[in-house]
Amino acid sequence: MAAKLKKGDKVVVLAGKDKGKQGEITQVLPAKGKAVVEGVNVAIRHVRQSQTSQGGRVPTAMPIDLSNLALLDSNGKATRVGFREEDGKKVRFAKTTGEAV
Repeated sequence: MAAKLKKGDKVVVLAGKDKGKQGEITQVLPAKGKAVVEGVNVAIRHVRQSQTSQGGRVPTAMPIDLSNLALLDSNGKATRVGFREEDGKKVRFAKTTGEAV
């Protein structure tokens, strides 16, 4: 199945503790059905000190379920994603505005 959300997409969180927050997808995990969004679902991870890096408590963005994310359209509102064919290519489009993503 084609991916409705991809790396680099601007999304808004629909549910959970970060509801309403916006960010950009930095990584998609299709096998788990999750994505990592910068600044969303942040957890503190303890990192051991090494010769190259300082140790300590590091805030890290954790994966969030794809069902809790919605793409932002050109108006800055949450939208669903559809697929259509343009010039022989399969293209994603925003259902609210009809524009290709």
